[in-house]
Amino acid sequence: MYDQSIGTAQGRYQSCMLDREVFLERARDSSELTLPTLIPPKSASNVTRYPTPYQGIGARGVNNLASKLLLALVPPNSPFFRMKIDDFVIKELEGDQNLKTDIEASLSQIEKAIMTDIELNADRVAIFEALKHLIVAGNVLLYVSENGLRVFSLDRFTCKRDPMGNVKEIVTKESLSYNTLPEDIKKLIGDRLSADEKNCDLYTHIYKEKNKFVIYQEIKGLEVPKSRGSFPLDASPYIPLRWNRIDNEDYGRGFVEEYFGDLKSLEGLTKAIVEGSAAASKVLFMVSPSGTTRARKLAESPNGAIIEGSSNDVSVLQLNKFADFRIAYDTMARIEQRLQLAFLLNASVQRDAERVTAEEIRYMAQELEDTLGGVYSILSQEFQLPFITRKMRMMEKAGKLPQLPKNTIKPSIITGLEALGRGNDKNKLISFLTTLAGTLGPEVIQQYVNVSDAIKRLATSEGIDPEGLIKTQEEIQQQMQQQQLLQATQNINPDQIQQVVDGVAQSQGENQ
Repeated sequence: MYDQSIGTAQGRYQSCMLDREVFLERARDSSELTLPTLIPPKSASNVTRYPTPYQGIGARGVNNLASKLLLALVPPNSPFFRMKIDDFVIKELEGDQNLKTDIEASLSQIEKAIMTDIELNADRVAIFEALKHLIVAGNVLLYVSENGLRVFSLDRFTCKRDPMGNVKEIVTKESLSYNTLPEDIKKLIGDRLSADEKNCDLYTHIYKEKNKFVIYQEIKGLEVPKSRGSFPLDASPYIPLRWNRIDNEDYGRGFVEEYFGDLKSLEGLTKAIVEGSAAASKVLFMVSPSGTTRARKLAESPNGAIIEGSSNDVSVLQLNKFADFRIAYDTMARIEQRLQLAFLLNASVQRDAERVTAEEIRYMAQELEDTLGGVYSILSQEFQLPFITRKMRMMEKAGKLPQLPKNTIKPSIITGLEALGRGNDKNKLISFLTTLAGTLGPEVIQQYVNVSDAIKRLATSEGIDPEGLIKTQEEIQQQMQQQQLLQATQNINPDQIQQVVDGVAQSQGENQ
């Protein structure tokens, strides 16, 4: 439980800043070598001139990895979650197939409504920015509201967690212009704002109290009226994210920090080669002072002119540093290759050879994707599930979704780590069927393998809903009967068809 005697929200923020400083400084160093504007320097302002890295592999790697994570966690064309019914309820519905089908269709409509809301609010844009913060700084805070998503970088919030990693307290800091404040807030702070101050710091304090989160806002040491409220533990609008989980630490470490040494070495080598190349590209002609060739005449003569002189009197300045530059270049190339592998860049997948098969590229790409399994697992629990739960609560409150029964229907994540698992199942299934057909022959598959079930499993492994796409056994049997009837009709003689028709007409007449 949170102790209110610990002071104001501003005091809590300043107290927690000490524990955050080590992580924030490391994040600034990582940002300087990748995306300098992501985590600004400590003394940054509106006119700050950010440093420009000599190498671009860091920026390309962060953007590429963030794009891959975005497509895996929030795919654009399909829901990344499924509304699932409790297992005991499913057993009760097994006897009523029509009711079960209607419920699944209704849940599918709910999934589409939530995804439509995500698209309309452009949440994917904010999520992409948050993923870049996660990769570089290792920490980011998301605020999920009715107007969309807001992203708080590490230098604008503090966080406290219990030994199990659960959030206990969050404090955010926002700098607001005094002119944009409502009139009641201006009256509240009154004389607390000095004449030369143009901005005010707004602190938002969220802390855990029993089975809920309590929230209030504070400005100039005074609580903002009507800002106090509470949220359930599983539907808080503030979602703090971290790249990895470290026991007994309130913050995570960024992905860039793991490869900081390579990035820093690459930066130094690239700078040396660029500056050395610039010096080597400078052309200087030297004329012997005791020769017959005049330096002025040589400088003023146009291209192709004929002058008096000796070529032995003229020489060109050369650095003769090719061997030294070669060592630096080879080292830089090796470091760049390692970083391309780490950031899943396409150039790292294809090996340097004349013939590289497409299967080899797919295999290596899958191996690299599998290395993100740990990241998918933590983001599915700390981002995807809380994000969807919060979205559902907001849409239910706004009347965009029906009130769902608690503990009966819950969202289940189907992308990320789960998608990797389905991908491995697909590869195993394809390998098994290929081996079976190649060893025993295709006729064995037709005799022993349930083809419809295999098709459904392949569709599931690709994340495709087979309902309505794959024909049922009844539809297949009906189609076979129609084909048999059509073949039988084609084999009948026209005279026999006429006899059958006449016989049917005669029997109908006698019945009348």
